[in-house]
Parts: sequence; structure tokens; C-alpha cells
Amino acid sequence: MTSRFRTLLRLIPDRIYIQMQYFYHFHRFANLKNPQMFNEKLNWLKLNDHNPLYTTLVDKYAVKKWVADKIGEQYIIPTLAVWEKAEDIDFDALPDQFVLKVNHDSGGLVICKDKSKLDRQAAIAKLSRALKNNGYWYGREWPYKNVKPCIIAEAFMSDGQHADLTDYKFFCFNGIPLYCQVISDRSTGEKIDFFDMEWNFQKFTGLHRPHYPHYPHYPYKIEKPICFENMKQVCGILAKDIPFVRVDFYEVQGKMYFGEMTFYPAGGFGEFSPNEWNYIFGDKLILDKEK
Repeated sequence: MTSRFRTLLRLIPDRIYIQMQYFYHFHRFANLKNPQMFNEKLNWLKLNDHNPLYTTLVDKYAVKKWVADKIGEQYIIPTLAVWEKAEDIDFDALPDQFVLKVNHDSGGLVICKDKSKLDRQAAIAKLSRALKNNGYWYGREWPYKNVKPCIIAEAFMSDGQHADLTDYKFFCFNGIPLYCQVISDRSTGEKIDFFDMEWNFQKFTGLHRPHYPHYPHYPYKIEKPICFENMKQVCGILAKDIPFVRVDFYEVQGKMYFGEMTFYPAGGFGEFSPNEWNYIFGDKLILDKEK
């Protein structure tokens, strides 16, 4: 995509652009006047819920202080350093293991488990590209529009058992967590499963983009995290007064750590299988106009 074409796309009003993207993914337009499905309601929120707090909450750096003030510093993954440009990263000052990420993008991530083997130039190139991204323009996700990009170095976290930390992603509706999406084995065969708040396995898949592969259910029972009840309680604090937000956690050596907050899973263009769950999730998301 040329820079000129990208510039032209930015001239398209948000509502029209969202409908174009929705039609591209689903071959139909979203019902934004009277949304029923979960993905329709997420796109309605993009257009109608512009709480300025959301800009802080999607900023992976700024949100740390906000979360620490709400629930305590002990739940925050330590920040080692922050830079505005990838070329300024001081690799020599970092420990042997660390994580580099941009604060406003999901793809700008470098996990270093052995600094002596890290391709520093490739890391700089990847992060430099990520700094130029802006989630607002790709899916008109309003909270990202005014985030000031930066690069964060964080402590490397490991549970000592798996190659990747398991993500526990809580879908919170009007401040109440109702489902936990568990993402495991990201680098070796990613699996995505859902559980309710009693840790009962849910027989549906999601959220995935149309035409993308569906993720298999775990071949064996996933144990409930030790901190599950605490995660649920904290979600109620962090998601209070928000129509919908997904709050993510990790569990490391029996301790829970905050990951991030996401307002539009799959960019608002995801689907479930079977599709009835798109309506079930949609019923649970009560918009202001429905109250």
C-alpha cells in the first residue's frame, strides 16, 4: 500500500471506513443504528464512546501507573527503560533477558531470552516500523489516535514450564467479567479457549477474523490459574463504568501480573464459531442508548 493511498484512506469518515472494513470481512454491512451482534456493538462503540481515559488505558506504558494506582504496584511488570526512537536503545545496559515492545501496537514485540544471540539490527528495524503504526487508521480504533509512541523495555517473565506465558483475557461487560479467553503456546501451536467465571470450558471458538484458521481446543484440561479469583476481583476494579473492555493478566510463579486493556478484540472484526455466540456476547454488551 503506497503512502499516497494510505493518505487517501485517511480522508474517509470513520463511519464509512468502518462499514467498508466490515463489508470486506463479512460481505455485509454492520447494523450501526440498532447493533445486535458483538462485533457490531464494538464498532458502534468506536463511533460513539470517546472517553478520553481510553487513550491512557490502551497506552502500554501510561496504563501501568493508572493500574498501579488502582490495585497496587505489585501487579505491574517492571519497566527497565523507555525510548522514543529504536536507534536509542541501550542494549548494553539491559539484562541478559528482557522484552521490548512499543506502547501502542500489538506487533511491535521483541522477546530476548539470550542477549548474546539477539540480532540487534533486526530488533531495531522491527521496532522502528512498529513506531510508525497507528491503530486508529487501520480500524478507526479511536483510543489509539492520540497515543504518543514509545518503546518500553520490560523484565522478562517466565513460569518456568512453558516457552510462552499463558494469557488470561477477561471479557468485562459493564464492569463485570463474564468470560476468560485463555491463549497458550503462542510460538509452538497457538490455542485459544474460553471459560466462564466458574472455570467451565465453553464449546465455541473465537475471536478470529473471517477466513482465518480456527484455533483448536486444548487437547487436555487447562488448570484454573491459582490467582483466578483475584483476577476476577481486580477486573471489577479496572473495568468499572466501561461498557466493554478486555483485561489481560499473566500468572508467574503463583503471582498475577497485569498485561493490557483492549477495547476492540480482533479490531472489532472478529467472529465466533458457531456464530450464535456473536449474539450471546452482543446481548451482554449493554450500550448507553439501550439503558
